[in-house]
Amino acid sequence: MVTKTTSKSNIGLAQITAGAITPDQLIPYVKAVSGLDSKMFGNCVGHYCEGQIVLIGFPMGKPRDKEDLDAAVEEALQTKNLQHITVLCAEKPSQAPENATVSEDAYWSLPLPLPPCKQKLRNMLTRAKRDIDIAESGAEGYTQEHEAIARDFCSRRKLEAGMIHIFHQLKNYLKESTEARLFSARTKDGKVAAFAIGDYSSFNTAFYMFACRLPSAPPGTADALLEAVAKGGEERGHSQLNLGLAVNAGIGFFKKKWGAEFFLPCYEYGWDVQKEKKSLFARLFGA
Repeated sequence: MVTKTTSKSNIGLAQITAGAITPDQLIPYVKAVSGLDSKMFGNCVGHYCEGQIVLIGFPMGKPRDKEDLDAAVEEALQTKNLQHITVLCAEKPSQAPENATVSEDAYWSLPLPLPPCKQKLRNMLTRAKRDIDIAESGAEGYTQEHEAIARDFCSRRKLEAGMIHIFHQLKNYLKESTEARLFSARTKDGKVAAFAIGDYSSFNTAFYMFACRLPSAPPGTADALLEAVAKGGEERGHSQLNLGLAVNAGIGFFKKKWGAEFFLPCYEYGWDVQKEKKSLFARLFGA
C-alpha cells in the first residue's frame, strides 16, 4: 500500500517539455497528434480525456525514482470519474494490480556529437549523398508528396489504428511545435523520396521522431536522414538523441548499427480503476 502523502508539484508543463527525455513529455507533440489535455500529477505529466489518463511516469530529473512514480500514480487515481489508467514508466507502480496489462520496451539513444561511425556506414552515407539532397524546413515544407509517403508507409506496415492516426497528424504537429523540424530527402529530379522529423524542444535531448521512405528511395537514405537530424541536435547544443523505442528487431538493428545504446526502460501498465461499490443506502437513494 502506498503511504506517501502526495503534494502539488512546482513543475509546470513548459518545464516538462524543456526537460523532456521521452517523446510523450513533449506537450506540443502530444496535443497536436492526440488532442488530449495535459496536467501535472506530482512530478509527472499525465494526458487525459473522457475518464482515461495516460501517465508518463518518468519523474522530472529522476526518471527511475519509484517513490515519485508511486506518488504521481496515487494522485492520478484520485481523478474524478477515472475509468482507466495507463502508466509508462521505468519501474512497476506499487498500485498496479496483478491483472494489469503490461508490455516492455526500451528507449535507445546516441550521444551528441555523433561518435565516428564504421567504414561500412560511412560508405553508405557517401553513396546516399550522391543520389539525394536533404533540406530542413518547418510545416510549410510538408506537402502532398510527404502525405503520400506517410500513407504508403502505413499501408505497408501492420500499425495500430492509433499510430496510423498519428501519421495523419504530422503536418499539424509541425505547425504546433516550432521546434519540430522536417528533413526532406529529394532525389536529383526533385521528388521527395523520404523524410524524417526531428524535435528540438527539450534543452538537452533531441528526438528522432518519425521517418518514412518510399521503397524506391536510394540506398542509405534512412541513414542520411538520421545523420541530418542528429547534426541538427549538435548545432543546437543537445547532448543526446533519443531514437525512440526498439519496437521490433528490424528497427532495433537500424539503431544498433549506428552504435545506439539502451538508456531507459519503458514499461506500459494499464488497468481499469475499480470504483468502490456503493452501499445499499446509496444505491436506493442516489447518495
